[in-house]
Amino acid sequence: MNSPQGPTPPSAGGPLPPDLPEPDIVPPRRWLPSLVWIVPLIAALIGVALVVRSVANRGPTITISFASAEGLEPGKTKVKYKAVDIGSVRSIKLSSNLSHVLVEVELTKDAEAFALKDSRFWIVRPRVGATGVSGLGTLLSGSYIGADAGRSTESQSEFVGLETPPAVTIDERGHRYTLHGDSLGSLDIGSPIFYRRVQVGQVTGFSLDKDGTGVTLQVFVNAPYDQYVGGNTRWWHASGVNLQLDSSGFKLNTQSLATVIVGGIAFQQPAGQPIGQQAADNSTFLLASDENDAMREPDGPPVRVVMYFNQSLRGLAVGAPVDFRGITLGQVTDIGIQYDPKQHNFTMPVTMDLYPLRLSRRVRGEPPAPQTPQSHELLKRLVSRGLRGQLRTGNLLTGQLYIALDMFPKAAPAQAKLDRDPMELPTVPNTLDELQLQVADIAKKLDQVPFDQIGTNLNSALKNANQLFTQLNGQLVPQARDTLAAAQKTFGSAEATLQQDSPLQSDVHQALQELTRTLQSLNALSDYLERHPESLLRGKSGDQP
Repeated sequence: MNSPQGPTPPSAGGPLPPDLPEPDIVPPRRWLPSLVWIVPLIAALIGVALVVRSVANRGPTITISFASAEGLEPGKTKVKYKAVDIGSVRSIKLSSNLSHVLVEVELTKDAEAFALKDSRFWIVRPRVGATGVSGLGTLLSGSYIGADAGRSTESQSEFVGLETPPAVTIDERGHRYTLHGDSLGSLDIGSPIFYRRVQVGQVTGFSLDKDGTGVTLQVFVNAPYDQYVGGNTRWWHASGVNLQLDSSGFKLNTQSLATVIVGGIAFQQPAGQPIGQQAADNSTFLLASDENDAMREPDGPPVRVVMYFNQSLRGLAVGAPVDFRGITLGQVTDIGIQYDPKQHNFTMPVTMDLYPLRLSRRVRGEPPAPQTPQSHELLKRLVSRGLRGQLRTGNLLTGQLYIALDMFPKAAPAQAKLDRDPMELPTVPNTLDELQLQVADIAKKLDQVPFDQIGTNLNSALKNANQLFTQLNGQLVPQARDTLAAAQKTFGSAEATLQQDSPLQSDVHQALQELTRTLQSLNALSDYLERHPESLLRGKSGDQP
């Protein structure tokens, strides 16, 4: 029989009674987990937090193309800006055409400004160039990728890396300008720029013009020196050494020792002119070959002229100056040779570019404009009065020639052919050629002189003179000797007579004394007669009876 409190448990050591039911066993309920699972749970939470933080701090991923991955290692190489890490290299792989390498870079969150369109990247490694040594710090720390933040508002994920570090970073204050010149000379990226011999900037880039006729340079002038670049600024090559020889002697001019080795550029306004309004950023200027060329006034369009010479042009080269009484009007552009069927002779055409404005600026009044009917009429009048071209020696040591335009009033009549292109101006032989012609004429006349007959007559005259001298030596010389001996004796006698203790000297002395006393008596007599003229008739008063 069941008890009201439930079934009665079996007694110890004995079986349960058959009439008793099975007991229900309920395990105790646990509300807290086991301490074994706390550590993995905390680790999982920390991992999730690190992942979230890593994702939150991760910046953009960009791809940079380089010609070579020398010195770069995935996971080790850093991307730095002003020595601050802003990212790291994640992977490096070759491009599909194997021409370059693609470097995948992961930037930090605060470096999102470097994923802009005009940002620049380059590999910093030890470099030795004309402008000096750079990147020595990477010998110990290893190469890294340098960065320069852009200012564009357009994002970009693919970039073409620079092979050399930029000469100017984007945050430097100053102005950029573009220069056009005929050649690069000894300039390179990083070449210095001078203003009054003070370094104020550097060359940042260069390229060859599309038509191949010149070069274009990009330069940067640091602030505050950019205020000296104005509308009247002239630019020129300051590379190497400028040696000039003139009437004052040798003149040596150079900006600095660095320009002799790596080249440089200088700029300045012409003397006596203001700088003008400050030039805007990316303004364009012309780059002259030297300072004299830069400071020269604008020449205007050239006039092509040809002159024909009938003499050797040895020493005349393309680029030789064309001079008018000390003023350089242009330069030679071409030298040729032509056969003249009328004269059956060769002529030498010399083509040149002349700049009439160089002469017009020095002429009083208002000369006619070039290539106008008025200028052609003036040129015809000048040619009719003797305007000619002439070859002259410019340097006696090197034998270099130049072309001189001058007035030759006695020159043979000639005409200028102004209806041709290029127009033709007449010429005259130079002084040396005229001298050679005169010497040839004199030599021709000398050939007509009978030098053989003159020599024969001169030989006969010399023989007769020799005979005459022989006769004089045999006949006249002994007589001359006797005459000289007699004269010597005469002079000896005269010397003995004129000696101080000779009798002749004593007699002459006594005679002179007597003559003196006589003169004194006559002087006294003349005085007495002057006082007593009656004594001539009466005699002296003491003598009367």
